[in-house]
Amino acid sequence: MRVGIDLIEIERIRRALDRYPGFRTRCFTEAERVYCDSRPNPAQHYAGRFAGKEAVGKALGSGVYFTWREIEIRGRPKPGVLLSGRTKAFAERIGAGRIDLSMTHSRELAAAICVVLPPDA
Repeated sequence: MRVGIDLIEIERIRRALDRYPGFRTRCFTEAERVYCDSRPNPAQHYAGRFAGKEAVGKALGSGVYFTWREIEIRGRPKPGVLLSGRTKAFAERIGAGRIDLSMTHSRELAAAICVVLPPDA
């Protein structure tokens, strides 16, 4: 079993969204952008997904050496993870099984924890 966790300030993501027009498309899939932009406080949801991607990368052991859009956070209320590209190939190479993710947020912070189970679990 592998575990990853991340915590981020929502305001930091809000600033990135405001300052850098390409941040959304560089870090988030189209489906993630559609979902986050449909919410009353998009920055809060982007921050949760950003933390989720970081937690998945840490749990896989690839750290932040992945392509942001190769980890897609899907679903509600229980988020799921869809891997693609090099990140998916890396997960297969290390024998990663099911990926469980939990995300939460307060007014100021977003957090995520990821557990990657062995293939037989």
